[in-house]
Amino acid sequence: MTLLIDSTDETKELTEQQILEIERLLNFAANKLKVEKHSEVSVTYVTNEKIREINRDYRGKDAPTDVISFAMEELGEGEMELVGVDMPRILGDLIISVPKAREQAEEYGHSFLRELGFLAIHGFLHLLGYDHMTDEEEKEMFTLQKEILEAYGLTREA
Repeated sequence: MTLLIDSTDETKELTEQQILEIERLLNFAANKLKVEKHSEVSVTYVTNEKIREINRDYRGKDAPTDVISFAMEELGEGEMELVGVDMPRILGDLIISVPKAREQAEEYGHSFLRELGFLAIHGFLHLLGYDHMTDEEEKEMFTLQKEILEAYGLTREA
């Protein structure tokens, strides 16, 4: 396993198997993208109310969203990069709305697990520095998402 993953289901709606499957998917992606071994990421599954509060407080958008990622490697104002310190790479936090994932799975006509996987990979790529602010960035990120999900076996039909 490449990643050390701390998963928390605040909703108590997910099965242990669903959580383990998302952890396997994230490790699959980390291996494919050659992320350093023992890198750390946390995944928290929340309600629409909780993600709305986070979205409002941190992004200024007072609405629920499907996934939010907080990259730990982005330096804030006045922060200094630690060089030469032998510590695990801490990628950051993924926060996924379980109700939004259920709603979108139904809307897009694929499984709940596929939607959770898509959201986890989308957020994970953000933690690794990928973005979709320009057409070029969007094409690169969305192509990579699709490749990872298909190679893992989580297709839209899944």
